[in-house]
Amino acid sequence: MPTLSFEGETHDEIVRKVRRWLASLDGADSHLTVTEAVEKASELTKDALTVIANAAPGPVASSEVVKGLTRMGYDVTDSTRKAVVNGLNALAESSEGLVQRAEGARRSMVYEMNAAVAKQVLKALRP
Repeated sequence: MPTLSFEGETHDEIVRKVRRWLASLDGADSHLTVTEAVEKASELTKDALTVIANAAPGPVASSEVVKGLTRMGYDVTDSTRKAVVNGLNALAESSEGLVQRAEGARRSMVYEMNAAVAKQVLKALRP
């Protein structure tokens, strides 16, 4: 009978792995946003930390030093992910404001050009 299992230290880690597996079945990985790419890279880094910790010999892998270093790696990865995502969100918000200001300037310039052209046409029509 076929089986499927996921390993993780926390419930969130197992849920993340299950979601990634389900997304791979749907082909959801074809177009990633920048934020999704950052989050996936974060997950891969955590998975790599887990693999490295599990590859250590038994006594070393079960030592508090290795567990602490692995946990610190997870924490640093999470804080880096949050900082990058927050930075990307701030950039998107500021870019949106910049685009709106540019659009307003474009409209104003087009109006001024239309007004100038209309004045020239009126001057040409008057004897």
